[in-house]
Amino acid sequence: MARSKRRSNTKKTPGATKLAMFGTVASNRRARFEYEVLEEMEAGIVLKGSEIKSIRAGKADISNSYVRVADGEAWLHGAYIAPYEFAGLYGQHEPLRDRKLLLRRAEIKRIGDRAAQSGLTIIVLKLYISHGVAKLGIALARGRKRHDKRDAIREREHNREMERAVRRAIR
Repeated sequence: MARSKRRSNTKKTPGATKLAMFGTVASNRRARFEYEVLEEMEAGIVLKGSEIKSIRAGKADISNSYVRVADGEAWLHGAYIAPYEFAGLYGQHEPLRDRKLLLRRAEIKRIGDRAAQSGLTIIVLKLYISHGVAKLGIALARGRKRHDKRDAIREREHNREMERAVRRAIR
């Protein structure tokens, strides 16, 4: 009796075993609570080899980071990317160094002007990998006052109660 071999129709994708091929590596969860987000955009980052490897390993922290525009260039300040453990002594990077952001000239000018004139700031919302390239989700934002934060909490609680009531009514 001959056995028939059955093949699976699923194919393995190349590079599927890598740690963080796509997806969010780090997010700033307090940013939306502390700030009122007015406009969001995406920016690339200029990184060294050991930095991208460390980001793919998920060892980055953007909770204290922000963006500044100086001399027509956008710079990321305060982001911590852990040293890559397998890099040699001379291939290592400085964890808290300022990193240049990749944006179009018109975008840099527009957000730099708005941030300087109207008291807005540029915050970092998330760090993610898209198609093998590290990207930053940044936003033009205005700081919230204490009473605005209380209003946001009140509104969030109210929405949760409404959703619970709708779910109970459906059952």
